[in-house]
Amino acid sequence: MPSQSPSQPSQSSQPTQSSQGSPGRLVAAVPAITAVLVYAWAAWCFGGSSSPSTTVAVSVGGALVLGAGAAYFLLVDGNTGFFGALALIGGLLLTVAVADQAAARGETATCVVTKIREELRASVGEGGAQTTLYHHALRCPGGYPSSLAEDRRAAPEGGEVRVAYDAERRVAPAVEGSRSPWRPALLALPLLAAATAGALRGRRQRLSEERPA
Repeated sequence: MPSQSPSQPSQSSQPTQSSQGSPGRLVAAVPAITAVLVYAWAAWCFGGSSSPSTTVAVSVGGALVLGAGAAYFLLVDGNTGFFGALALIGGLLLTVAVADQAAARGETATCVVTKIREELRASVGEGGAQTTLYHHALRCPGGYPSSLAEDRRAAPEGGEVRVAYDAERRVAPAVEGSRSPWRPALLALPLLAAATAGALRGRRQRLSEERPA
């Protein structure tokens, strides 16, 4: 009698479930990564020795900001994605302001204010309140700068003001000593943190929904 070999039961291998956490972790890193990229781009545009034209600077910077907001909105579900994208865009715009405030304005000039024009602007996120921007027409040695925009009167008409400016004209002139990157940085950090927290919250919700009962 030929010996009958025992039949080996075929074991069906269970498919391994790919980790669902990686996309969530990637989205949570979007605010920090894009903030670094936007700051690096803005700092180069404002202070680089071979900075690009204004058109290129604005186009690339705008694409980074809007692209990051759109990606966040598409990858994070529900209202969290919408409000998180708004927070991210606001934080990135303030990151540009940080680079602008930190940019070197190595030259100074004493200028005469020849005329002041007021411009009313609606403030975003303040219940529709309006703020006033004061455009100062200047007469400076050498002809530049010829204008100065501030949120207050830097000097009365006919008065003098000390203006700091970049000789390469990469950043707007400012009243000497009035620029500091800390204020926009302190406003940007909570927005970027809120966007990061929203992405992490969306990731936890997604993992809890996908976990088998």
